[in-house]
Amino acid sequence: MRLIDHYIAGGTGGTAPARLGDVFNPSTGEVQAQVALGDAAVLERAVAAAAKAQPGWAATNPQRRARVMFEFKRLVEARMDELAELISSEHGKVIADSKGDIQRGLEVVEFALGIPHAQKGEYTQGAGPGIDVYSMRQPIGIGAGITPFNFPAMIPLWMSGVAIACGNAFILKPSERDPSTGVRLAELMLEAGAPEGILQVVHGDKEMVDAILDHPAIAAVSFVGSSDIANYVYQRGAAAGKRVQAMGGAKNHGIIMPDADLDQVVNDLCGAAYGSAGERCMALSVAVTVGEGTTERLFEKLVPAIEGLKVGVSTDPAAHFGPVVTQAHKEKIEAWIARCVAEGGELVVDGRGLVLQGHEKGFFTGPTLIDRVTPAMESYHNEIFGPVLQIVRAKDFEEAISLPSQHQYGNGVAIFTRNGHAAREFASRVNVGMVGINVPIPVPVAYHSFGGWKRSGFGDTNQHGMEGVRFWTKVKTVTARWPDGGGDGSNAFVIPTMG
Repeated sequence: MRLIDHYIAGGTGGTAPARLGDVFNPSTGEVQAQVALGDAAVLERAVAAAAKAQPGWAATNPQRRARVMFEFKRLVEARMDELAELISSEHGKVIADSKGDIQRGLEVVEFALGIPHAQKGEYTQGAGPGIDVYSMRQPIGIGAGITPFNFPAMIPLWMSGVAIACGNAFILKPSERDPSTGVRLAELMLEAGAPEGILQVVHGDKEMVDAILDHPAIAAVSFVGSSDIANYVYQRGAAAGKRVQAMGGAKNHGIIMPDADLDQVVNDLCGAAYGSAGERCMALSVAVTVGEGTTERLFEKLVPAIEGLKVGVSTDPAAHFGPVVTQAHKEKIEAWIARCVAEGGELVVDGRGLVLQGHEKGFFTGPTLIDRVTPAMESYHNEIFGPVLQIVRAKDFEEAISLPSQHQYGNGVAIFTRNGHAAREFASRVNVGMVGINVPIPVPVAYHSFGGWKRSGFGDTNQHGMEGVRFWTKVKTVTARWPDGGGDGSNAFVIPTMG
């Protein structure tokens, strides 16, 4: 059985792991590897290596750090197929989605190539008589990232790309469900020219998470996962004196106005609700149809499109999406579907019970569509995180805008309309962190920042872009005065000479 070990200082964890976790192939349901589950002692070795490497890396001028990041980007691109196959084998998403996972992460690395400019400080000449004031952005030291299973390349790259470019050492704790990609990325960072200890990987469960949150040498922690755990990470990390950004769950709404282009809406919903089996925090999981007759007109096009979606193994190029990540998660999704129907939801398309011939043990769930969902339902308030689209009917624009605004989550939202005034009003008033106008998954480009509101985000700094640079650096401000004269009390300007 293949062992996925820690990656510390350019090598493995160094000792035989005391605990192991199973890593499944979601397409077959079989255990394909085991991952070492570390503890505080494993983390201590990683921190020691990071502390040894980080000062020299921070002292490396930003142009040279950027060159290492450029070579890292080139190496990842050259191994795109290898990495995508690795992701698909452990996560279950189809190869095209895996390549998108990598590409979106690389876009943040591309942003980080501009770190010589992004990390510049500010300067004021003549703030007082003979006084200049300037600031500099310096690395925080050692940072850590705790990442979820659904984007095993993108989210680690979002965090580590900016953190390392800024001069920090970075310790990654990927999900134990699909841990191999993080190790491979760390190997490529070393190959690109970063020192040993600058990007390391430790595996584990809650024991490792707590060790990271408690370790005094780790100055900042970035987290993406469910909201309850995000809140836990934020509270415990902040109590330990760390800088923490913790991104939580979501229930993203798509508001479909009566004048929307329904052909485009159907295409967008099929991708945004069901792509990657709905296992992404920006999945559009609630469609809000506005006005009389909008739902019926939408269903005429949407139901046939959903029924035409193909679910297949992750390596099937014709599949629109693959299995979910584990059997337990499949059962959880199907339990939420049953709960929604019991609460009064009308099941239009039922994806439960899907079995693929030759892959009967795979973790497959088909696309599901549920109509007449209301805010009174528990299934509406919670994140299902699977290929399930719920329909909520709203009588008018005001009711539609209130639904995402009052929901406990505030990650992303979209409006589909041809009316510029309605779109502008919606974008200004909706109580959600990221807004799409005729864009179903409004993930910002890499030089802007990613982050939700309410229970979708804890902490006051977003991921990547200049927000990322601010999170992974600290500001030092210098006030300098250089008096005239050579120290004898005179005001003469003296040019130093050799001799």
